[in-house]
Amino acid sequence: METLELLKPQSAEGIDFLPLNGTDYLELYVGNARQSAHYFQTAFGFQPVAHAGLSTGLRDRESFMVQQDKIRLVLTSPLHGDTEIGRHIDRHGDGVRVVALWVDDATRAFDETTKRGAKPFMPPTREEDTHGYVVRSGIHTYGDTVHIFVERGAYNGIFLPGYEAWNPTYRPADAGLKYVDHMVGNVGWNEMNQWMQFYQDVMGFQQLVSFDDKDISTEYTALMSKVMSNGNGRVKFPINEPAEGKKKSQIEEYLDFYGGPGVQHIAVATDNIVETVLTLRERGVEFLTVPDTYYDNLLDRVGQIDEEIATLRPLGVLVDRDDEGYLLQIFTKPICPRPTLFFEIIQRKGARSFGKGNFKALFEAIEREQALRGTL
Repeated sequence: METLELLKPQSAEGIDFLPLNGTDYLELYVGNARQSAHYFQTAFGFQPVAHAGLSTGLRDRESFMVQQDKIRLVLTSPLHGDTEIGRHIDRHGDGVRVVALWVDDATRAFDETTKRGAKPFMPPTREEDTHGYVVRSGIHTYGDTVHIFVERGAYNGIFLPGYEAWNPTYRPADAGLKYVDHMVGNVGWNEMNQWMQFYQDVMGFQQLVSFDDKDISTEYTALMSKVMSNGNGRVKFPINEPAEGKKKSQIEEYLDFYGGPGVQHIAVATDNIVETVLTLRERGVEFLTVPDTYYDNLLDRVGQIDEEIATLRPLGVLVDRDDEGYLLQIFTKPICPRPTLFFEIIQRKGARSFGKGNFKALFEAIEREQALRGTL
C-alpha cells in the first residue's frame, strides 16, 4: 500500500506564489495535424472545436484544437520546410511541445518564475480579437518542452484569438475522458533531482512521493521517479530518470528515440474505466497487457473493490490501493511511430497515488513490447 505526504508550496506561509487553476491545453507538434486530429476524434472521442491556419491569417502553421470535457489538445504542423516546428518534429517525432497552464495573471506568473531562474520562452503577450483578449507568457522546462501560462478571464471566444470555430460533420461520440490527471516527463541520467529542484524553486511545487530503483525495477531494467505537485494539487508532474539495469530501460529507449527529455505519457481521468476502455478498444486503441496471473491474488493485495475481477481481467485494467482508497489504470501502447508518447487512462476511487503496486507488472509488459521492437 502506498502512502503519500501532501506538502504545502514552498513560499511564504500559506501563500502560493504561482497559483494554477489547472491544465489549459497541451500542444503537440505533429507531422500531419489534420490526420492527427482525425485520429484523436476517431480513436479517443475528442470533439472538433477550433482551427487556425491559412484561412485565419497564419502562414507558417496549421493547428486543430480538439476537446473532451476539460482536456484540450492542439495538433500543430508546419506549412513550409525548414521551420522551428519542422525541426522539432525532425528531432523528436510527434510529441508534446507545450504544456499550457491556466492562471489568473500570466504576467505575474512569468515574473515570479523568471526571477527565480526560469529561462524565458515567451514574454507576456496580449492577444485579442472581437471576443476579448488573452494574455500568454511562457518559460522553458526539460528538453524542448515549454510551459505557457494562459490568462483568459477577459476572453469569451472559441479557444484563443486567431482561431475560428471548426464544425465538421464528423463527430464520433466521446469516450468518457474528463481531465488531465498528471503528466510524466522523462529526463536524462542523473537529471531527476535537477528538475525536481526546478519545479520546487521556480514554480513552487513540492515533492508528493518518490520511487527509487527498488520500487520500479524488474529482472532486467529499472528507473527512478519523483512526483511534483503544485499547491492545490491540480497539476502533477512525475519526473523519471533511468537507473542501472541489465538491459536498456524504457526511459533509455524513450530518450534514444525522442532525442532527449520530453513528455512520456499523459494520464487522463475517467469516471468509468470499464466503459471507457471498452469504447477505446472498439475504436482501435491498443493497450499494454499483463499476464492473466496478475488477477489471481488481486483482492488479497488491494482488498475489496466495486468492480468484478471477471470484468477487469479481459480488459487488462490494473488496480492499486493507498491509504485514501484505490485506483484503476491502464496504459496504451505508444501512439506514434517512435516508441515515445503514450496515454494512461485512470479512475480514482479515493486514491491519490500512482499505482506503485502495479509497477512490476506494468514494466514487464513494457519490456515485452521492447523485446518485440528489438530495443530491450
